[in-house]
Amino acid sequence: MLRWLLAAALLSPAAGFYLPGLAPVSFCEPGKDQVPDCKSSIELFVNRLDSVESVLPYEYTAFDFCSKESKNRPSENLGQVLFGERIESSPYKFEFKKPVACEKVCTQTYDTNKPSDKAKLDFLKKGMLLNYQHHWIVDNMPVTWCYDVEDGQKFCNPGFPIGCFVTEAGRPKDACVVNSNFNEKDAFYIFNHVDITIHYHIVEHEQLGARLVAAKIEPKSFENPGEDGQACSGGPKFLRNKQSGVFEIPYTYSVNFVEDRNIRWASRWDYILESMPHTNIQWFSIMNSLVIVLFLSGMVAMILLRTLHKDIARYNQMDSVEDAQEEFGWKLVHGDVFRPPRKGMLLSVFLGSGTQIFIMTFVTLFFACLGFLSPANRGALMTCAVVLWVLLGAPAGYVAARLYRSFGGEKWKTNVLLTAFLCPGVVFADFFVMNLILWGEGSSAAMPFGTLVAILALWFCISVPLTFIGAYFGFKKAGIEHPVRTNQIPRQVPEQSFYTKPLPGIIMGGILPFGCIFIQLFFILNSIWSHQMYYMFGFLFLVFIILVITCSEATILLCYFHLCAEDYHWQWRSFLTSGFTAVYFLVYAIHYFFSKLQITGLASTILYFGYTMIMALIFFLFTGSIGFFACFWFVTKIYSVVKVD
Repeated sequence: MLRWLLAAALLSPAAGFYLPGLAPVSFCEPGKDQVPDCKSSIELFVNRLDSVESVLPYEYTAFDFCSKESKNRPSENLGQVLFGERIESSPYKFEFKKPVACEKVCTQTYDTNKPSDKAKLDFLKKGMLLNYQHHWIVDNMPVTWCYDVEDGQKFCNPGFPIGCFVTEAGRPKDACVVNSNFNEKDAFYIFNHVDITIHYHIVEHEQLGARLVAAKIEPKSFENPGEDGQACSGGPKFLRNKQSGVFEIPYTYSVNFVEDRNIRWASRWDYILESMPHTNIQWFSIMNSLVIVLFLSGMVAMILLRTLHKDIARYNQMDSVEDAQEEFGWKLVHGDVFRPPRKGMLLSVFLGSGTQIFIMTFVTLFFACLGFLSPANRGALMTCAVVLWVLLGAPAGYVAARLYRSFGGEKWKTNVLLTAFLCPGVVFADFFVMNLILWGEGSSAAMPFGTLVAILALWFCISVPLTFIGAYFGFKKAGIEHPVRTNQIPRQVPEQSFYTKPLPGIIMGGILPFGCIFIQLFFILNSIWSHQMYYMFGFLFLVFIILVITCSEATILLCYFHLCAEDYHWQWRSFLTSGFTAVYFLVYAIHYFFSKLQITGLASTILYFGYTMIMALIFFLFTGSIGFFACFWFVTKIYSVVKVD
């Protein structure tokens, strides 16, 4: 029967579906576009320009390039706005399968005697000096600049430079190394011409038309634009650093079309992702890291379970009063282990926010694994995370209220207000200060005032009421019942050895969780600050699961050692033990800044560390909450199976 069902399932026609905004578009030659849903004109969109030497992205129009008079800006989602993406239509227009040779777009003229023109030209020079990159889009695909790197491999960069600079000593910087004619000292070379090659795939056995599968570009520099369809000619266009007077920059482009029968529309991003550096290293390193972490986790679990099993068996065999008086180890503190911690209000608030972040991260990564949040769906990852955070106010309020009540707290109004405003308020205050710096620098990443008001509305009108509702149910529900009673008089904690003191344990506890994420962390930081695409969400989700397991096991192991040393203050320690992973993250981010990045300028440095502090706080709450709940489950479990008089 099962065989027949399988055969029927395989033979039945399957209907696929496309995500909104990601469906393929068919293109036809001019004159043949009467076919329904078949376009002949190809539109090129321009995005914000960014640089690896600066955190400040700028809009396309900030550099005074050729722009379209009637701007048809596509709608941007919240994630795109937060990341500073500003997509707008461009004056570059062409028809499908209609080649263009050295088509003139416009000529920009600058007179250095005019202050406004001089300011524009200086800003363009600054862009070339800091190696700012264009990001163009055709048919929702990045226009890529492919060039040869070491070992005969080809790297396809989803961006290309404005221009480049040759120093006074004659040393070419950045893209100036690609052309030996760029040899004028102390001069800026402008890439004022682009050769665009559109690769298309003709759809067979389906509707008529073709689908675009790649758009590649080669930036060039020409002194003279071609006339009447002639090819561009002359040497490269350069601007001396101290040049004065009138200066003209003609902008031109050429377009060619190439049929590609090997690349299908569904796999058109592959050539970009496969050419990215360190992809093979990443696969090997992640697998190596996972094997080590799984091995260590197995060792920790085995030792813990075997030792615990012996302890419980020994404690439960003690029948006589004399045996009971000779109790030792973790059973001795059964009357104090559930004593409410100091600063229980703050701990419960942190745990509520940590729960909110944990669920948000899990759901976001799960959707990313399914392909809903791929790089093709721009801004979807950040939008999903923000919306989930807003909607998860109820679990935060519920967890904070329930734990605060179990700690014996009575100031429920203060608890719910702190849960709703403390951690989100710190993040928003940091973000607002960063936004003021971006506003001051005129960057496209500066969030518009309307979007800022919209985010505040989401927080105050949705997240805060949901937090209040969650807290209401948390306080209404009966407190958590502990398996053992708490003594009225606290037991004195004996003198601890160096290894069982709080600080060494907390510092040691963060090493193992950090060890399983630092390789992924390198690629995540690369995607944020070096503008590389991140697409390995399957591995990231696997590392997320491993991180949860490692945080839990490391905290439980150290918690067990401290209980054996008769130290029952486990609540804050369990939170800080795994939360200390965030300190290692912060140290790694500082190391990454000085060793890997080329960021210059005070504003960019402040922005880097400002945003890093937000990430470290979120990571601290997330990992700390994992450690606390793992330890809480462990302590409840071991004291519920041992006999206590």
